[in-house]
Amino acid sequence: MVVTEYLAVQSAGNTDIIDITTNCRDILEKSGMKSGIITVFNPGSTGSLTTIEYEPNLVKDVKEALDIFASYDKVYRHSMTWHDDNGASHVRATIMGPSVTVPFVDGELTLGTWQQIVFCDFDTRPRGRELVVQIIGE
Repeated sequence: MVVTEYLAVQSAGNTDIIDITTNCRDILEKSGMKSGIITVFNPGSTGSLTTIEYEPNLVKDVKEALDIFASYDKVYRHSMTWHDDNGASHVRATIMGPSVTVPFVDGELTLGTWQQIVFCDFDTRPRGRELVVQIIGE
């Protein structure tokens, strides 16, 4: 069986990292499935999904690490194409990836004790996003 839901997320942009684990658990519970996989996908090119230990200092560490790889202060060639300021946003999203997949067993996500599913919004402004959550299982 396949179930597709949509998850609305409000973000502050600029590497806003948002814990969506509870939302994913709620969607999984609503599906009634007991075994399979849940995939969360961002249909946009300036956001990503991953898992981390969602605690304030690690969130800061991730943001600082991304500043090393794709600083918002750098001038990006992408700006020449679209005359916008989000080249770093696209590079960060490319590095991190647009989706995450987590198996579930007995109706429970198989996340580790300190592991949460997070959405990272790298765009340079606050915005609403609609993530696609697809569950495949039985």
